[in-house]
Amino acid sequence: MHKIPYSIVDLNKKDLKKMNDIILSGWLAHGQASVDFESKFQEFTESSFATTVSSCTAGLHLSCLALDISSGDEVIVPAQTHTATAHAVEYTKAKAVFADINYNTGNIDISSIKSKINSRTKAIIPVHMAGKSCEMSEIKKICKLNNIRLIEDCAHGLGTKFKNKHVGNFGISGNYSFYPTKQITTGEGGMVTSNDKKFIEKIKKLKAFGINLPPQMRKKPSIYDIKYLGFNYRLTDFQASMGLSQLNRYELNLKKRKQNAKYFYKSFKNIANISMPEFSESDSYFVFQILLNNKKNRDRIAKILKENNIGYSIQYATPVPLLQYYKSKYGYKKKDFPNSVKYSENCISLPVHQKIGTKEINIIVDIIIKNIS
Repeated sequence: MHKIPYSIVDLNKKDLKKMNDIILSGWLAHGQASVDFESKFQEFTESSFATTVSSCTAGLHLSCLALDISSGDEVIVPAQTHTATAHAVEYTKAKAVFADINYNTGNIDISSIKSKINSRTKAIIPVHMAGKSCEMSEIKKICKLNNIRLIEDCAHGLGTKFKNKHVGNFGISGNYSFYPTKQITTGEGGMVTSNDKKFIEKIKKLKAFGINLPPQMRKKPSIYDIKYLGFNYRLTDFQASMGLSQLNRYELNLKKRKQNAKYFYKSFKNIANISMPEFSESDSYFVFQILLNNKKNRDRIAKILKENNIGYSIQYATPVPLLQYYKSKYGYKKKDFPNSVKYSENCISLPVHQKIGTKEINIIVDIIIKNIS
């Protein structure tokens, strides 16, 4: 039976040798691979600064801390996202306030954002769902009008642009994920980008215990000071090497993802009971998402895909405010987020990575079309 994986890591023997050389060198952190990865990443995203972190969650948490978000503050996040987006806010003792989404795109809804703003609102964290940019012009206007800071969750958004500008450049920071299923991976890991030097320097200190100087800048070993109560949110050098190798090939990866997404879009365009956002060359297509007409149909299609060894996922099966921690703490109900609930019940994410082509896509499309009702 033909097996189509949900994601495949893009590594070759040369990449593995580089990683192995770093491991054998004994210098596993704060090394040249991290510097090179950060440099290449800021170049790719056209950001002024970039720093590696242990995960996108860590980056979001550090971004909140660097803005002095704390108890009594509120930060608006989409209800339909990974729980990490909201957790990053709650770690600071601030309150994650959930906005509903636009059902057609999966991204945070502008009118819902406006309805959640009050005197305690300190920031907004939009999420670029599946690699489709949020409506950043409107979100920036809201932030400027209400004196609110903007942190971007770009976990799905490497290569995504809004009006020819890479996401992550619209607010104080862009936060990226290198989880195994993402466009590039370091196993676990992430990157924070910014166009504000003072902000990124604070992030660099906070990610490494609050220490004022990295090892290579200290006049004497172990002589340093601590300015902040920081964390151990660093990425290793061999992980950075792993990410850099993939980033160097990412233009080709991204081109293939767009080709695959376009083919999926054309294949599903006029099929009853399937909807999806318009194809866009500006989207990076972490996955290709379709919306079926009801949860029963979605779950049945998911079961059939699994039986046929076809990888898929659901982003995300339960809106975050309806997960136990948030539901118990704040008393949210399904009726509070109708679009998010509908989206969570109907969406399914299909593989669109660079290792599949029209043959594999045709298999996926044929199975879905034959079994949809």
